[in-house]
Amino acid sequence: MSEPVTHDDNTAALDEPRLVVEPGVAARVAAVAAPVLHGLGYRLVRIKISGEAGCTVQVMAERPDGTMLIDDCEAVSRALSPVLDVADPIDRAYRLEISSPGIDRPLVRRSDFERYAGHLVKVEMAVAHDGRKRFRGVLAGVDGDRTRLRRDDAREGEAAEVLLPMEDISEARLVLTDDLIAESMRRGKAAERALRRDLGLESPPPPHAERDLQKTAAAPARGPRAKPKAERPKTTPKNTKQHRLAARDARNGHHQGD
Repeated sequence: MSEPVTHDDNTAALDEPRLVVEPGVAARVAAVAAPVLHGLGYRLVRIKISGEAGCTVQVMAERPDGTMLIDDCEAVSRALSPVLDVADPIDRAYRLEISSPGIDRPLVRRSDFERYAGHLVKVEMAVAHDGRKRFRGVLAGVDGDRTRLRRDDAREGEAAEVLLPMEDISEARLVLTDDLIAESMRRGKAAERALRRDLGLESPPPPHAERDLQKTAAAPARGPRAKPKAERPKTTPKNTKQHRLAARDARNGHHQGD
């Protein structure tokens, strides 16, 4: 059984720095957004600026436990919009978009690479490693400030396993697989149960359990149970003409005796 998450654990997770960061204008936006998010109890995952259909600034954020609901996105948007307007890190009009990391999320902190060990990932390096900038393989843990990757894209003569410095990574993203989806569902259910416990809520019992409970509560007030009909001796119904005549003679004989 996993240990419950404490306030100190949440604080440590909230304060953990990102090792994979964005350059240029996105870095300026991150410098403005990160403190606002931290003050609200969220942590920055990534800033992405795209020019499709105008300029869009995507702020990807999450709670320390990795969750991010629609209400969370709305709260972040309301708090961050006026701060960005004042700081003005972008010199043109833009649309602000707040989002959750999603299942095939970016990995930006040491704990991300530890947490998703055993899952498939794509990595793009800002600084080439052994003459390559792109790698794909299964995360095999963390060694210091480097992540270990068991490659599935190694060519002949290349190492099947590499250690990549996290600070030299420009982007690392999980690859969507059945195993990753299953784990995400388990994590989501666990987070929901933890939230309900924190709020003092309990799931209602299933309908059959409620009916059984009602029967159990009513049982002491009931008298001795009647003998089941199946246990009573069965008699042959007397509805033939012979039985009717015999019954009439018995009645007549009874009256005559009186």
